Amino acid sequence: MRLRKKTVLVSLLVAVFAYSLIGILLLPAIVLHVANQQLTALSNAPARLERVEFNPFSFEATLWNLHIGEPDAPQIAFRRLYANLSLDSLWRGALHLTDIELERAHGDVRFNQDGELNLLQLFNLPERTEPEPPATDSQPFPVELDRIALIKNSLYFEDQRTSEPVVFAYDDLSLELHNLSTLPDNSSDMTLSASGPYGARLDWQGTLSLLPLRSSGHVSVNAAQLQTIWPYVRDRVAITLQSGALSASTDYRIDLSERTDVTLSNAQLNLQDLNLDAEDRPLLRIPSLSLSDGSMDLAQRQARLGALQSEGLEAWAARTEQGDIDLLALLPATDPDANNSDSADTDAVDARAPAPVEAEPNTDTAIEPTAPPPPWQLKVSAVDLNNYRLHLEDRQPAQDVKLELAPLNLSLRDFDSSGQAPFQLSLDTGVNTTGQLQASGDVSLTPLSANLQVSSSDLNLQLVRAYVEPLVRIQLRSGLLGSQLQVQLRGVQPLDIGVSGDADVTQLHIVDSARKRDLLKWQRLELNGIDYQTDRLSIDGVALQQPYVRFIINENLTTNFSGLLVEQPAASTPASQPQASSKPLALRIGGIRINDGSANFADFSLTPNFATALGQLNGSIGTIDNQRPLVASVDIEGRVDRYAPVTIKGGLTPFDPLNSLDIATRFRNVELTTLTPYSGKFAGYRIRKGRLNLDLRYRIEQGQLNAENKLLLEGLQLGEKVDSPDAVDLPVRLAVALLKDTNGNIDLSLPVSGNLEDPQFSVMPIVWQTLRNLLLRATQAPFKFIAGLVSGDDQDLSQVSFAPGQKELDGSAQSALDTLASALQERPALALEIEGLSTLNEDGPPLAAARLEEEYQQLLFQSLQRSGAKVPASPNELTVEEDDKPALLEGIYRSRLKHQPPPEWAELEPEERASQLEQAVLAYWSTNELVLRRLAQARAAEIKAYLVERGGLDAQRLYLIDVSTPQTSDSERVSVPLHLDSQ
Repeated sequence: MRLRKKTVLVSLLVAVFAYSLIGILLLPAIVLHVANQQLTALSNAPARLERVEFNPFSFEATLWNLHIGEPDAPQIAFRRLYANLSLDSLWRGALHLTDIELERAHGDVRFNQDGELNLLQLFNLPERTEPEPPATDSQPFPVELDRIALIKNSLYFEDQRTSEPVVFAYDDLSLELHNLSTLPDNSSDMTLSASGPYGARLDWQGTLSLLPLRSSGHVSVNAAQLQTIWPYVRDRVAITLQSGALSASTDYRIDLSERTDVTLSNAQLNLQDLNLDAEDRPLLRIPSLSLSDGSMDLAQRQARLGALQSEGLEAWAARTEQGDIDLLALLPATDPDANNSDSADTDAVDARAPAPVEAEPNTDTAIEPTAPPPPWQLKVSAVDLNNYRLHLEDRQPAQDVKLELAPLNLSLRDFDSSGQAPFQLSLDTGVNTTGQLQASGDVSLTPLSANLQVSSSDLNLQLVRAYVEPLVRIQLRSGLLGSQLQVQLRGVQPLDIGVSGDADVTQLHIVDSARKRDLLKWQRLELNGIDYQTDRLSIDGVALQQPYVRFIINENLTTNFSGLLVEQPAASTPASQPQASSKPLALRIGGIRINDGSANFADFSLTPNFATALGQLNGSIGTIDNQRPLVASVDIEGRVDRYAPVTIKGGLTPFDPLNSLDIATRFRNVELTTLTPYSGKFAGYRIRKGRLNLDLRYRIEQGQLNAENKLLLEGLQLGEKVDSPDAVDLPVRLAVALLKDTNGNIDLSLPVSGNLEDPQFSVMPIVWQTLRNLLLRATQAPFKFIAGLVSGDDQDLSQVSFAPGQKELDGSAQSALDTLASALQERPALALEIEGLSTLNEDGPPLAAARLEEEYQQLLFQSLQRSGAKVPASPNELTVEEDDKPALLEGIYRSRLKHQPPPEWAELEPEERASQLEQAVLAYWSTNELVLRRLAQARAAEIKAYLVERGGLDAQRLYLIDVSTPQTSDSERVSVPLHLDSQ
């Protein structure tokens, strides 16, 4: 019995020894040999496992110093791999490992330029000839791991598929897992930490369940340099990263038991010193950007940001000459065949993979369409962007437009992308160093609406110069915009917007492009009480401080306003597209106030050029409303050329002036010398001096015009004559003298009336024609004109009639001369020319008879004197008897005709001889030029004497011009013509 026990003990010791020998020495040697043999056979690089240790009693196995790759550059290696198998795996029905440790492991992962992975090139793996069987729903092999530890491991990764290689490394990667199992509803605790030579650190703590796959915990990345992975981005986007570091952390939960359920909470992100360039130009600078208290729910498609803060961002963007945004040009182009190419790539991958086993189609199950997933919902509690600087540029206009927004501060509160509630917006930014813009209020996304308080100051209007000048031939030299507005956006389709508040434009200065002269400017324009509501605009009041406008008539008779608009190519509208018909905007302006306004008018079509200035304009215009026919009052005062006052008063309906208008305009003491260019062109004379007073009143009722044009010229004196093809063919000096009154003034009234709706009716041509007709009537019939000024009728005072052979004025002649004298008293600038006249046929016979009678008296007077008889004082007092005349006639014939009577008359009877002698003497005297001239001179002298002595005219105004002796007169009486001239 003792021997048997001894034998059993020895056998047991031998068995234990053999078991120990096999487990400790033989089995590790076999495993090491087989492992190295397989590594040598399958590996394309030097591969060796240095040592294998196994404790057959504790089931602990250790692999030492695996090395695959070149001696100095291993691709896969570890110092120690330790595993401890628990004996209870025999009765628990699961592989139970109490401990697994991997120490000093190293992996070298590289992709070459062709996309080949170096690890796949390490081994010669046999090709599979049969397809893999389809996946089944069998449960995984039960495994329980009490602890897994990765200790001081390292990883080197290099990807040469990008234009610049992607390289990153971790030289201290540690992982520890507790209670990992493939059994259902079993979770393990996990801790992962990794750090690399570039300063980045990864930490991961949480739980992990493999069946079903669930995990939760906390992940953080600290100081990750973005340059490490940027080549992946650079190959897709042409942007160069100069610097940038990212730190992030989050709590997470992943549950893949029924669906992909991923949630993040308490997410934190911090971006530092991001510096992006594009094509050697700056693109984006972000000194700091932080995100806190973020969360995400993948299943619910919701994300939330607690707070987003950023400081000092600086960005550059531009629109190119082609109209593209340069930032968009940096993005990869959209390939319309991208889906096809993706399919081709998929097919190529599938060609390399084993062909899947096709399942039999199930004809019993109908495929129901799935509803599209709901849109992502983003909520942001607070966004604070401070001290931003945006450099914007538009290169499409002919002149580049640069806009700099700095410092820009933006804040958002309670943003919700679902639009369930409005969020608060606040914006404050400088605009191009001088301007300031602020906006704050509520914005809603569903539907899109906003209620914002917008204010601005000193916004430089030269920003719009490059966009306006191609449309209008002007240059915007200066202008600043300011406003205090309430903006309400109520909808976008159609656009429904409301704006209320005040606005002003200061220091506006616009010149015309052609001559570089001032066109329009003002010191300040104020718009008070603005109320714009999509289809109507109301302004309580408009105030203009020191407005100025220049109006010019060019050499070609165009104006400086007529050619301002640049003709644009007509936009073609498809025939199928209906023309949009929009209701005109309802406009109401409560009133316009003008303070210290001015204007300039110039006419360069004249030689010399004409120019005048209108200044010190002050006044107001009443309510303007295009929806109601309200009469707007007008009350404006000013001065022409600094000293001549002008007033404009009355009322009108601005948008329907033919309905109602009553405007009175008064000009006082306007120096006429400023009108010299017009007088030279149209009258042919310069103006030496004079003043103008003008009263215009235009009244319109229902299209009917009644206009009064009253013109008063004081002290008008014409200067030298000028040559002008446009001058009227009239004796202008005479016309001026005819029109001047006793005070040297010209007072005219030119009424105009008519129907303005008649296309043939035009006011100014009628005014000019009326004035021209007045001048024609005055110069062509001046005596009738001045007679009308005195007697009111058109009596012709241009002639004074005499009885044949007489020089005395009868009653009718004296009456006409009395009227003429009165008229000349009213027109002191006129001079009267008296042209003495006698006619041969009418005045000759009575003159000859009277002369013969004088000869009879003279001869009788001389005869009485010689006889010593008593004689009267004058021969005219004698009476010659008929019996004495034949004897006297013989002497008269011989003395005047200077020859003897014809001999044949000696045979005639005494009476017949006397008759022949008388007829011969009368014929001689009736054609005597000297006698006729003396009568004409006597008649002129008689008229002058009457006008001076009886009419009271200054003799200096009366001129006796050379007489005339025509053959005959047109009437029984002889009319002496009178002429008017200016002094």
